[in-house]
Amino acid sequence: MSIATACRRPCVVLLAALLLAACSPRQTAVHPEPLPTAAQRANDVLFRALGLVGTPYRWGGNTPESGFDCSGLVVYVFREAAGLVLPRSATTMSEIARPAVRESELRPGDLVFFRERNGRKVGHVGIYVGEGRFVHAPNEGGSVRLDRLETAYWHEHYAGARRVID
Repeated sequence: MSIATACRRPCVVLLAALLLAACSPRQTAVHPEPLPTAAQRANDVLFRALGLVGTPYRWGGNTPESGFDCSGLVVYVFREAAGLVLPRSATTMSEIARPAVRESELRPGDLVFFRERNGRKVGHVGIYVGEGRFVHAPNEGGSVRLDRLETAYWHEHYAGARRVID
């Protein structure tokens, strides 16, 4: 067998490999999507919460189809819009290890808490939307709505706020 015959088969394979490599599409660098900023996540939370205004109140409710109580609304909105899992009750939400926020420093997306009528225990939660307003599911027979923190009842029962989106 001559050298030319012995070389022919491996040379053909090598030539085919080079041609295929030259003809294949070039790989481009894959750049992962940037993570949303805190402001973008807060904005997503606000749009989702505002889109639920008018949904009926239902004690224990936690979906648009079943209705919402206050904490069910907050848990649903933050899970769907920001991918955050929060505790199920207003009381436990008020105790999470997140920064407390002064009323004068509230930002959209902050959780606002209110004391029960006859005590110091937190019994209600809403989502601050800006300009002194918050979204919440207030009471039996009502629906998800916007209210103002400065309203006498809410101002009197205000118990603080936490920033869960950072």
